[in-house]
Amino acid sequence: MHHVYTEPSTEGRLILTEGATSVAQSYLRGTQEGLLTIAWNRGPAQILHVDAVPCEVPSGSIVTLMSSQAYHFEAPQDVVRWQFNRDFYCVVDHDVEVSCAGFLFYGARGLLRIALDAEEQRKLHALLDVFIDEMQTQDTAQGEMLRMLLKRLIIRLTRLAHAQHLGQVDDRPSFDLVRQFAVLVEQHYRTHHQVQDYADLLNRSPKTLANLFAQYHDRSPQQVIQERMALEAKRLLRYTDKSVKEIGYALGFSEASHFSRFFKKETGRSPKAFREARPGVIGQH
Repeated sequence: MHHVYTEPSTEGRLILTEGATSVAQSYLRGTQEGLLTIAWNRGPAQILHVDAVPCEVPSGSIVTLMSSQAYHFEAPQDVVRWQFNRDFYCVVDHDVEVSCAGFLFYGARGLLRIALDAEEQRKLHALLDVFIDEMQTQDTAQGEMLRMLLKRLIIRLTRLAHAQHLGQVDDRPSFDLVRQFAVLVEQHYRTHHQVQDYADLLNRSPKTLANLFAQYHDRSPQQVIQERMALEAKRLLRYTDKSVKEIGYALGFSEASHFSRFFKKETGRSPKAFREARPGVIGQH
């Protein structure tokens, strides 16, 4: 099953895929299409390869994926996938509605897995049936109905993720600040490399950010920035033919040697060694 809804006026897209023989995304295609993904593994536990790194996805669980991630599922026939671009629904612009930016999407925690018990899976099956029905109902209200259903799905998953990964958040404003930091890093990591840059954007001190991250993360704000830069460097080395100099420049380094030192410090290998050891390019479907 593969349903696609496209708004003629905005090019907003919502895609619903179920039981496909291939569930994959390439880095280049993903960045071009800008689709965020919610993927539900309805079968047994399986392996999801994200940027060539294998990750286990337990049975009945949800994962959220970014447009910049190259991925493929080893058992795609068991996966239900919702995909949408920002023209259909922008989670950053509408964060007051869904409170997921910097957590469910654009977060700094790596692959986010959300477990669904039997009751939650029953509810999601029912919601999926409504999605399918609306995908097949073509009228002037179709877009708004689908947006409403997507918001309902995102809000439900955000609540579950909060309970499973954060427990009781006693200081919501502080956690919201951490989420805002994560979104800003995603937007500016190519040009803003220091915590002070983000502290200025948030009108906070670097020390305040460090204290907040000590509460909610096992990494410092500076580590989050550097890891995001290194991740993009790995993707560009693995999935493109750009030179080391071009990649360094794209990430804000004025000299290729400065980029090479940064990359080796973060990964333990030089850019050249990493590229030579890269596996075959995956997820080009």
